[in-house]
Amino acid sequence: MRKIEVGDKVQVLDDTMVGTVKNIDGSIITIISSDGFELEYDRTELLVDKGQGGIKVSNYDVAQVKSQKDKPKKKAPRKVKAKDRNIPKMEVDLHIHHLVPSTRGMSNFDMLNIQIETAKRQLEFAISKRIQKVVFIHGVGAGVLKEELFYLFRKYPNISHYDADFQKYGLGATEIYIYQNP
Repeated sequence: MRKIEVGDKVQVLDDTMVGTVKNIDGSIITIISSDGFELEYDRTELLVDKGQGGIKVSNYDVAQVKSQKDKPKKKAPRKVKAKDRNIPKMEVDLHIHHLVPSTRGMSNFDMLNIQIETAKRQLEFAISKRIQKVVFIHGVGAGVLKEELFYLFRKYPNISHYDADFQKYGLGATEIYIYQNP
């Protein structure tokens, strides 16, 4: 192995730096990089660039070629969190202002019938499409719609109902689980 001297062209091990030796102070060698910066390295981190004939490839050259190549990066598969796996597949908002353009001229009985018919229609749709979890958003109110929904759900033997996620819906929603036959 050749001794490093002032004026030698050197390469930095484990880096893409190439430079010329400017000063040697014990084991610390100061080089001027190809970019014009003055840098200090330990003697063990440098390699003399012999500059012999033939094919010569330096760390710097390899890094330049790698940076010019654009490798298409594969997208990592999206991981589904346990919390997201349990999110209901379908939400049905039964607030009357979401179901009809205007409630003018409607009695409470008429509005309740529209809400129950909508719930029944959406429930039949979920059963036919094999959707297992459905959240019915009914609001808090006096609890009349909630009780009517419970009465509707009891007509179906393959349905269980319980309060929906409190953090998301508060007290105004009921979640149902539809048991599917294999």
